[in-house]
Amino acid sequence: MFVIIGWVVCLGFVFGLFIAHGGNMGPIIKALPWEMGMIGGATLGAFIVNNQMGVIKATLGGVGMCFKGSPYTKDRYMELLALMFDILQKARKEGLMSIEKDVEDPGSSAIFQKYPTVGNDHHVTDFITDYLRMMVSGNLNAHEIESLMDQEIETHHQEAHAPVGAIQRVAGGLPAFGIVAAVLGVVKTMGSVGQPPAVLGAMIGSALVGTFLGILLAYAFAEPLAGLLEQKLEEGAKELQCIKMTLLASMQGYAPQVAIEFGRKVLLSSVRPSFSELEQHVKKK
Repeated sequence: MFVIIGWVVCLGFVFGLFIAHGGNMGPIIKALPWEMGMIGGATLGAFIVNNQMGVIKATLGGVGMCFKGSPYTKDRYMELLALMFDILQKARKEGLMSIEKDVEDPGSSAIFQKYPTVGNDHHVTDFITDYLRMMVSGNLNAHEIESLMDQEIETHHQEAHAPVGAIQRVAGGLPAFGIVAAVLGVVKTMGSVGQPPAVLGAMIGSALVGTFLGILLAYAFAEPLAGLLEQKLEEGAKELQCIKMTLLASMQGYAPQVAIEFGRKVLLSSVRPSFSELEQHVKKK
């Protein structure tokens, strides 16, 4: 919603002030379909050449994410930390082997299904169960698991940010494709040099629309989308860091009540539940 509002504000000021200053929208409207087709087609072709199919699909999905609200809310994090508390509490009271079935099949685990918001998110459950399985096996210490977690989070970061890089490269190429369209418009104009000045002026104006569109699309549309998508992906990484800190605290011998405090503290202040909010939520669950 805010993406569309931002675009409307941008276009409103650009074209509104242009018209208010006496500008004529006729040449722009007349040239718009051809220039947009040329710039858009060239950008699409370059985008396909520049990215593997997995990145292309992820980029399309990422653009869709920009038009949705963030799933990483305070309620989601309270659910996550309550889930972590329950499973660590069970392991502490009944032993690590007691959570083996929960780890092997989270889909039928009463603990995971008690918190469907995060329990049905396979990225979250896979990350939690993989490291709980290592804790159950008892073959790795906290430092080894921390190093492995850092590597996995870094890999996740690289994969998730591939669409951001793809959109940023599109933004970088749009002004150049605008210049290409403008140069071709000038070439066309030079071929009609015998025409009256009014005709030549209109043709030159149409040619310059290509440069204008390339710059506008780059800095009002593509680059802001890349920035917004990057912010949304950083939120997803923060969730993994929350899980990491909670599990490591548990491995170092802290009680579940304290372990989830380690996880709570790494959350962004805008979505971090207070100590009392989390405590009440855990007790309620």
